[in-house]
Amino acid sequence: MRKIWVKVDPWDKKLVTTALEGGADAIMVPNGYSDKVKELGRITTISEDGDLKPGKDVVFFTITSGKDEEEIVKLTKSKQVILQCTDWTIIPLENLIAKGANVITQVECLEEAETACGILEIGVSHLLIHTTDALELKKCLSCLREEGEKTPLQIAEVIEVKPVGMGDRVCVDTCTSMNIGEGMLVGNSSSVLFLVHAESISNPYVSPRPFRVNAGAVHAYTRVPGGKTRYLSELESGDQILITDYQGKTTVGIVGRLKIEKRPMMLLKAKVGDKEATTILQNAETIRLTDPSGKPVSVVALKPGDKILAAVEQGGRHFGHKIEETITEK
Repeated sequence: MRKIWVKVDPWDKKLVTTALEGGADAIMVPNGYSDKVKELGRITTISEDGDLKPGKDVVFFTITSGKDEEEIVKLTKSKQVILQCTDWTIIPLENLIAKGANVITQVECLEEAETACGILEIGVSHLLIHTTDALELKKCLSCLREEGEKTPLQIAEVIEVKPVGMGDRVCVDTCTSMNIGEGMLVGNSSSVLFLVHAESISNPYVSPRPFRVNAGAVHAYTRVPGGKTRYLSELESGDQILITDYQGKTTVGIVGRLKIEKRPMMLLKAKVGDKEATTILQNAETIRLTDPSGKPVSVVALKPGDKILAAVEQGGRHFGHKIEETITEK
């Protein structure tokens, strides 16, 4: 997930409030103002009296030529480097991204931010926004926070659906109301994760709970930000999860609570290309997967030949991190 810092210099309470409300990760302020920021909200501050100290933890580097690039790469090993260009250009950033340097790019408006985020189809992972215009700052934060990871989804064909007995299932209650076509990626194998739809559908027996995904059994994997996976049972209040829609667009959600209860469970087996994959879900009408058009499909109505959506990746996982290793999970 891209980090966004906001520089407020000179001090401006309105800009600080805008940064806090817009979900900034940290705020840079002049010396003596760190406590004033923390009176308005809990957030990391960059200041001589803040959490991160300029010169010690964070440094500015003005790049003037290609000769500076190697020095910047070395400097990023021990400090967080805010890159400044004498002429705002993407060439130094392209070179530094290609060399694996994790630099912080200073921008003044949404147009510059969008350019930096699109470099080499990867973009910078860290921005520092410096503007004295609260409206421009709000626009930047709103647009950049809406932009999420893209997860390619493929069509999976159902092979078998059958009851398997009782088990512990996990409901993930988030701090986000999800729309039709949105849910979480869940599966028995980290290499194939099915799009389990949120409980945003009305039915005669239960009111919709658009903040909830009845995600499956405690052992199952789910995708979280940063391209990682975690077991459903590991999640707890305050953790980040990845909310994904049927087009593969993602946003970050926050776990409000988990509900783990014993329920009758159902095994779903499906084929994606030449791969077979499974997941185990609660055996109930309100649990739904997602078809290619974004329509939720109840697990009790699924039958062989039906099409649903899944995310597929090569390689395996080690403690949730993607690795290039052959791993077989059955």
